[in-house]
Amino acid sequence: MNFGATPSGEQVERHVLTNGRMRASILSYGAILQSLEVSGVDVVLGYTALGDYLTRSRYFGAVVGRYGNRIAGGRFTLDDVSYELPVNNGPNSLHGGPGGFSNRVWRVDGVSDSAVTLAYVSADGEEGYPGTLTVSLTYTLTEDALRLDYRATTDAPTVLNLTNHSYFNLAGDGDILKHVVRIDADRYLPVDSTKIPTGELAPVAGTAFDFATPYEVGARIDDPLLGGGYDHCYVLNGGIEVLEPVSGRVMEVSTTEPGVQFYSGNMLDGIATAYGAHAGLCLETQHFPDSPNQAHFPSTVLRPGEEFVSTTSYRFR
Repeated sequence: MNFGATPSGEQVERHVLTNGRMRASILSYGAILQSLEVSGVDVVLGYTALGDYLTRSRYFGAVVGRYGNRIAGGRFTLDDVSYELPVNNGPNSLHGGPGGFSNRVWRVDGVSDSAVTLAYVSADGEEGYPGTLTVSLTYTLTEDALRLDYRATTDAPTVLNLTNHSYFNLAGDGDILKHVVRIDADRYLPVDSTKIPTGELAPVAGTAFDFATPYEVGARIDDPLLGGGYDHCYVLNGGIEVLEPVSGRVMEVSTTEPGVQFYSGNMLDGIATAYGAHAGLCLETQHFPDSPNQAHFPSTVLRPGEEFVSTTSYRFR
């Protein structure tokens, strides 16, 4: 289905996946998860028109890359070569820069009732990153879950950190402050004033970051330690679970990635977007922010002959 065209004339497609209980709409622009209906309730934030994604989006439902999250100062060194990236978040580079994957039209490589595969080729030097990178993503609806399978290869050493930036609201509207979250993690990454990790892997125990046992999002959100709400990476031991207490709807997140960026929608303002603060929460499964500059973090380097493979699943009950 045609979903419009970008200002440069690129056509954008919309594909709908169904399995009876669930229905997912996927856009070729930004590989966006536009909507995800579970028993008739849309549990992700999104727009009905392409123009809103072009001008009013805070990465709603998009796949962000080449490097999701932040790289300090927009700089990193790989194999003794320094690379400069666009700076688009204070002094740092965020989500691959202004021309990142979330703002590109992906090629549709395959479609069925329950799955769609999208692909994108990122040229050598695009947004400052080395190597020609070939990426594919398959969205699949199973009986009770939406699964995302990523693959990528490169012709030169590069860094890569892909994630989906959907904002979830299991009630379908209102805010997410009463959502109850459990994150199987006993450590998180403290950050500086520009959201760059300090390098420490700090314990969550006894702090407002502790979701090892289920806790309401809003219960400790004003804790000064958070700096305005949750926007931090957790070091995962296992999965994540979110409960919307009124409906009883539960989302279970599993991933092959080592971390998850938990963001409570602090910067949604109802003016620049159609949504107010805390209208949705993000669970961006990924490697750690600024890994190219922090050698003790799990490596995000991808080399020729290697294949990046990553899977994240959102299961509903």
